Amino acid sequence: MIHLKHQHFTKDNLIEIYKKMLLLRRFEEKAGQLYGMGQISGFCHLYIGQEAVAIGVQYALSKDDSIITSYRDHGIMLATGSDPKAIMAELLGKETGCSKGKGGSMHMFDLEKKFYGGHGIVAAQVPIGTGIAFAEKYNGTKNVSVVYFGDGAANQGQVYESFNMAKLWNLPVLYIIENNEYAMGTSVKRASGMTELYKRGYSFGIPGVQVNGMDFFDVHTAVEEIVQEMRAESGPRIIEMKTYRYRGHSMSDPAKYRTKEEVALYKEKKDPLDHMAHYLKTHKVADDKLLEKIEEEVIELVRESVEFAQNSAEPSERELYRDIYV
Repeated sequence: MIHLKHQHFTKDNLIEIYKKMLLLRRFEEKAGQLYGMGQISGFCHLYIGQEAVAIGVQYALSKDDSIITSYRDHGIMLATGSDPKAIMAELLGKETGCSKGKGGSMHMFDLEKKFYGGHGIVAAQVPIGTGIAFAEKYNGTKNVSVVYFGDGAANQGQVYESFNMAKLWNLPVLYIIENNEYAMGTSVKRASGMTELYKRGYSFGIPGVQVNGMDFFDVHTAVEEIVQEMRAESGPRIIEMKTYRYRGHSMSDPAKYRTKEEVALYKEKKDPLDHMAHYLKTHKVADDKLLEKIEEEVIELVRESVEFAQNSAEPSERELYRDIYV
């Protein structure tokens, strides 16, 4: 067993964790490439740089906990264990996609994995995720609803209406603020009077912590401890993940509001994949040969996903009138 920060993982666990983080990175890089080639249409928001958050959170949850997020959803959906082929097919607008080709990049769902989207309106997922937590409490479960939103969404009014109800009804909802520092393109310092976003729930009586979102172990440790508390004593919590996206807000964003030096600092000194690879090597879990083998396996999985999506059919016209009403 490997021991770090009060957490226990087998060697196989650690290799699996690294492989999943690498899948998020390579999948999103390929999505960006396909968007540039015109095979993906509409909006496309990549998760590159934030892999430690999604994987760290997921490894601290049970299969019965719910996940809901914004339109930067591919990486989080992959983290739940959803089929990369169905996600890639959805990106390409094919009938084999997870939303039958009708949702695209921003509206992905996998109810078997309790992944409730993918929502295109800024902060719209926050009251929905709070409602899921209400359902869990109403039904008497010990399940937690995990609600992701960003630093930009943290300034939306519906977030605070949700905070108030969550505390009033003592709901089992974990709000995860992915603070990647720039929202759509404005830095947190220029957009928020209170830049320590984990404190945003204090006036409602909701405890919050700030975590290094670039490190898997920091994320996992914090989430596991807080979720255990929530199962024992229901009530909302906030975790602010200090993370960073390497690309623009979306594929149409050249990200000129950041310096090249700042981006290089994160890539060279704080990259979550580099940190995990270094950990695996220093703790004799994996060597360069095994890491290369994992890279080859992940690239092949992404290639198969692209091939599956490209060879899938377009949705039929009949799909226009399906799934409109319950």
